[in-house]
Amino acid sequence: MSKAAKKKSTKSKSKSASTQQTFDQRTIQEFKESFGIMDGNKDGVIDRNDLMDLYATLGQIAPAEKIDGMLKEAAGPLNFTTFLSMFGEKMHGSDSYDALVEAFKMFDPKGTGKMKEQDLAGLLQNKRGEPLNDDEYQAMLKGKPPIEKGEVDYVAFARMLTSGGQEE
Repeated sequence: MSKAAKKKSTKSKSKSASTQQTFDQRTIQEFKESFGIMDGNKDGVIDRNDLMDLYATLGQIAPAEKIDGMLKEAAGPLNFTTFLSMFGEKMHGSDSYDALVEAFKMFDPKGTGKMKEQDLAGLLQNKRGEPLNDDEYQAMLKGKPPIEKGEVDYVAFARMLTSGGQEE
């Protein structure tokens, strides 16, 4: 093995190891479950078809450019190690707010900055991962999220989630 290849391999291993040290075992298991849901064809790699199927499951049709842009964020094939590293960088970076806003935009095809309250409830009470039960959802509503007339201001909601409160 050449020095360059050895150095690249060592760098990749240390990045993966440091990312895995960032998360506890329970969190890694949750990411494995999420990865498994996204890897529709169960080949160990999230590819273009997997993402398109995921959007379709959510009742959305994603433009090819958007899917390609998502895949370009990965340095190579989007296997579980890459997936975990990307989330480690996102979660410990300053863009968790941006990531939430981008995720909520899937439910805002007109670009209004709002999504239906029933879509938010569906996301939070989805049977995948760790859904909120009815009591937990009602408790969340007592925190006065930015919901008015059945619509959620998802930008304000993302700000609330990432900063712990709404701006006055």
